[in-house]
Amino acid sequence: MLSVSDKIENCDKNMILVFQNDLFKCEVLSEKNQEFIRNIMLKNGFTGKSGERLDINIIENDQIKMLSVIGFGQKERFEEDELREILFKELLKEKGKILIYTEEEKLENTKVIAEVLYNVNFDYDELKKEKKDKLEVILYQKEKSEDIEEIIAINDLTNMVRNLVEMPANILTPEKMAEIAQKIGEEYGIEVEVFDDKEIEKRGMNLIMAVGGSSKYKPRFIIMRYLGNKETSDVIGVVGKGITFDAGGLCLKPASSMNEKIDMAGGATVIGAIAAVAKNRLKKNVIGVIPACENIVSSSSYKVGDVIKGLNGNSIEITNTDAEGRLILADALTYIKEYEKVTEIIDIATLTGANVLALGEQVTAVYSNDDKNYMLFEKEAKKHGEKVWRMPLFTHYKDSLKSKVADFKNTGDRKGGANSAAKFLEIFVDGLPWIHLDLSAAYDTGIKWMKKGASGIGTKSIYSYIKNKQ
Repeated sequence: MLSVSDKIENCDKNMILVFQNDLFKCEVLSEKNQEFIRNIMLKNGFTGKSGERLDINIIENDQIKMLSVIGFGQKERFEEDELREILFKELLKEKGKILIYTEEEKLENTKVIAEVLYNVNFDYDELKKEKKDKLEVILYQKEKSEDIEEIIAINDLTNMVRNLVEMPANILTPEKMAEIAQKIGEEYGIEVEVFDDKEIEKRGMNLIMAVGGSSKYKPRFIIMRYLGNKETSDVIGVVGKGITFDAGGLCLKPASSMNEKIDMAGGATVIGAIAAVAKNRLKKNVIGVIPACENIVSSSSYKVGDVIKGLNGNSIEITNTDAEGRLILADALTYIKEYEKVTEIIDIATLTGANVLALGEQVTAVYSNDDKNYMLFEKEAKKHGEKVWRMPLFTHYKDSLKSKVADFKNTGDRKGGANSAAKFLEIFVDGLPWIHLDLSAAYDTGIKWMKKGASGIGTKSIYSYIKNKQ
């Protein structure tokens, strides 16, 4: 869908990207045609303001060329998101094969153009008879400036994550999620181990069994190991929430909330990020775990008031069965720390609605007990236009988790609910360097350069963090 070429190929449309008030130049066109375009721009009052577009047909080498000149405003005020937003809007209108040309280094951004194109082309159509044709883009470059294969791989896998999130719950059961992880492991050289419900119970992951044990689709615990650097004992652990269907348990959700498809987005992101690491053969050690289960209602559902002992020995009083994500993550965090011996952890989950109220749907709330790791993560997220904001982990949030009958409750105060949820997870990290992503931007984000539906946000950020972690 994306390629880079130092040759001009026959395309359905040629897009030329310019800054405001710059002299129009396009070295692949004759000087006569360049002067003709300058005159047309002048006649139409086109200056290249942000989002301005001028369509022109010319004859070049005895062929009719359809050109669209797209403006990106003043060069000194330009930001990457402007390229994302304007290009997304323009490419949505196009079909077939498009050539993109620019004389401006800031606009000749392979990474951003790829992100936009893969957003334009994303459609979950696996269950439809008719498939939409994909747009093809050729970026003209004299010299390749970035690793195009790596860029294509991480965008392909981000869209794979989006497809997983869009899958209906009757198809993407916990067992099916495990099968997909195994298939991806075989394709990319990742060791995948799966615990079934009997093994989960045998190992003492009682919190996972409490949440998932009442469904006919029994829980699975997925472990993905990519060990690409035998010269170090450093291992990055990545944990993702894998609730494939969430009815809320006995604290039943309204029907509209049950239809949300995002509760396994964290688990899907783990699969995509580790696949990207393996596909690009990074010299890193990464282990991912995904507790996959349904939070359903049955006669054997766990109840408000139950006290359940987690894998780390802490007893948890259940105060809300719809606060299930933190329960399955608690056992997963304990497992990856104690049994896989990781040296740091990233977890990602659509954990709370409170973070959406605090930051909106375009920003991911991030918690961390390590300043250096957080700063690197923020830097890497910004490269992909993924907005993050650091949230507090003050000690008093833990006070709201105290229980009269157990070590902790699974919910704290309603106010600051995302913070007390993060504080709950921190208990099970037990001091290991840790980043927690409370993902609000998983679905229908309202981001101007992204289609409605699953976003795949987090996949590129985690991949880039792993790649650039020293």
